[in-house]
Amino acid sequence: MDVTPILDGLNKAQREAVSSPDAALLVLAGAGSGKTRVLVHRIAWLISVEQLSPHCIIAVTFTNKAAQEMRGRVENLLGHSASAMWIGTFHGLAHRLLRAHARDANLPDTFQILDSDDQLRVIKRVMKEMNLDDTEWPPKQAQWFINKQKDEGKRPKDIKHQGDLFTSVHCKVYFQYEEACKIGGLVDFGELLLRTYELLRDNQHLRDHYQQRFQHLLVDEFQDTNGIQYAWLKLISNKDCGVTIVGDDDQSIYGWRGAKIENIQRFDRDYADVKTIRLEQNYRSTGTILKAANAVIANNQERMGKNLWTEDDEGEPISLYAAFNEQEEARFISSRINEWHEDGNAFADCAILYRSNAQSRVLEEYLLQRQIPYRIYGGLKFFERAEVKDTLAYLRLMYNHQDDAAFERVVNTPPRGLGQKSVEKIRETARAEQTNLWQAAWKVVEDKQLSPKANGALLMFLELIKQGYQEFHELPLEEQIQLTIEASNLMEMYAKEKGEKALARKENLAELASAAREFDVDDYPELSPMTAFLAHASLEAGDTQAEQYEDCVQLMTLHSAKGLEFPLVFIAGMEEKLFPHMMSMDEPDKLEEERRLAYVGITRAMKKLYLLYAEKRRLWGKDTYPAVSRFIREIPAQLKEEVRLNSQIATPTFSSGATQDVVNDGIEFKLGQMVNHPKWGSGVILNFEGEGDRTVVHVSFDCGESKRLMLAYARLEAL
Repeated sequence: MDVTPILDGLNKAQREAVSSPDAALLVLAGAGSGKTRVLVHRIAWLISVEQLSPHCIIAVTFTNKAAQEMRGRVENLLGHSASAMWIGTFHGLAHRLLRAHARDANLPDTFQILDSDDQLRVIKRVMKEMNLDDTEWPPKQAQWFINKQKDEGKRPKDIKHQGDLFTSVHCKVYFQYEEACKIGGLVDFGELLLRTYELLRDNQHLRDHYQQRFQHLLVDEFQDTNGIQYAWLKLISNKDCGVTIVGDDDQSIYGWRGAKIENIQRFDRDYADVKTIRLEQNYRSTGTILKAANAVIANNQERMGKNLWTEDDEGEPISLYAAFNEQEEARFISSRINEWHEDGNAFADCAILYRSNAQSRVLEEYLLQRQIPYRIYGGLKFFERAEVKDTLAYLRLMYNHQDDAAFERVVNTPPRGLGQKSVEKIRETARAEQTNLWQAAWKVVEDKQLSPKANGALLMFLELIKQGYQEFHELPLEEQIQLTIEASNLMEMYAKEKGEKALARKENLAELASAAREFDVDDYPELSPMTAFLAHASLEAGDTQAEQYEDCVQLMTLHSAKGLEFPLVFIAGMEEKLFPHMMSMDEPDKLEEERRLAYVGITRAMKKLYLLYAEKRRLWGKDTYPAVSRFIREIPAQLKEEVRLNSQIATPTFSSGATQDVVNDGIEFKLGQMVNHPKWGSGVILNFEGEGDRTVVHVSFDCGESKRLMLAYARLEAL
């Protein structure tokens, strides 16, 4: 038959991948190389040329949107329906299998799926029945533990705890939670995959049926699979099944949520005669951006290797901006976005990326000042985040005891043994006495209307609020917030959680204190400082985000940016301990994932990329003088240019990449090097300016001082 329509418009590597006769095919698809197109055309090839029935093909993706797009594009290419083919997410296909074989999976036909919030409610109920103190054993920590075990394919009986209290207690919670789900006919997201794996593993007839039915398996974003997903795939595909996996080990950035990069690295060991095809031609970015991305990722040791290139122009150099602090960084970004828009470009073609959610607060502030419409992609504005709102509610209640909304939000946050019945008793008393919840709570305590334990917990809460105001209200705003976070045990509560989300919460609480430190009370002369700050926070949390359909700038974390592209991209906070993150710097595997995250960020840019760093940054509640990120230093000098707010310098500050150095009196100094000064002590070199005898070195000293010194007279000792 004529295969031209299927191969038409594909480059050489794409054609080879689409038409490959090999049973096991690994397509290493670089960023912007057309991997979805290859998958779609591969499916069409299998049906039209290899004469496979759509009934015999299963394709797995990670999102419902991707699955719907894939099905639509396959049908457009074939010219007819592909409804017989199984296309869906891991969870969607697992659900389909369990519905078809509920009895074999030991599930009722009417089983219900728990979302994350519903799962947490069941866990809370189970832990309450086990008499576990939720201040010592946070339910969210138990939820994290259970889901992690399921991702690794483990039931409670499979977990070895050897007397470890943390693991032992959570294994018991896991067991009781499973019993509760069994009684209620409930299945959470992790259970969908684990139960499907067990169904196929333990039922030979079902396994044989599906292995015979599915003659070709295709998997997208394979580098993001976790342990149970990979085990599930191996069970559904036997040795005679054709397998095509598409992924990019250089874009594996979800290790913190269970993804195993080793799955893609070991594929050729688990399947016989694997053919590997690399898609390296990029259709998104300029040559300069791709060279920068290649240079950065080349520093990772554990990678399968590929080099992006483009037939398009080299494009503009990557612009570096050295801001004095995060405010100047945000000011520069908003200024450049305004210029971009005034030149006729859409706001929606611009994205601001950052490593930590907490960074959005200052960026939002300056975008609002310039009336630049924006949205937080896939997330909440800073002052809308739960941990921030919890802290503000404590402060609101301290300054205004009549604030019933604040009272209800924090009376049992963190949990202190005041359940819904106790809170309802306070509400009933307030209605009967025609007063606010604060006064009603005091009456409930005085009349001992609750159990002794609940009564004591409520009294401690009321005293906390009362004493908090008395002891804190004359202190600077920043200290009031820090002390409130400590006294309320909010930070302790989040410290007990696990994973990236818990870390983001703690960072946001520290950033809230920084916001108070920078707040200008003169904007609200008629109000007390804290009342003014609370009013400011309420206004900032108002409906000021642009609607999704509006032309607006996109703000997002680097993790959220994967799969997206924008003509103009800013990556803010390119500093050591922020990006790469301080929690990753001492572990080689985590540092390599941070570098992959930098690679993802760089390759989001299509035409223009700005990398920004601050010489001073208020980070996690403390002033820091960070070193420039190694990811900037790993980009060759000829690809970069240093820019200023109102001017541009063609020669970059760093005369070469990570190996840039300056020699003075026979001593070699390098960017990021530790040095010692007779007066200010030890520090790190952040920057060099000028050349020859006029070379100026910028050093951040451990004592807190940041100095620009004439290198010839600085008396620096290289460490």
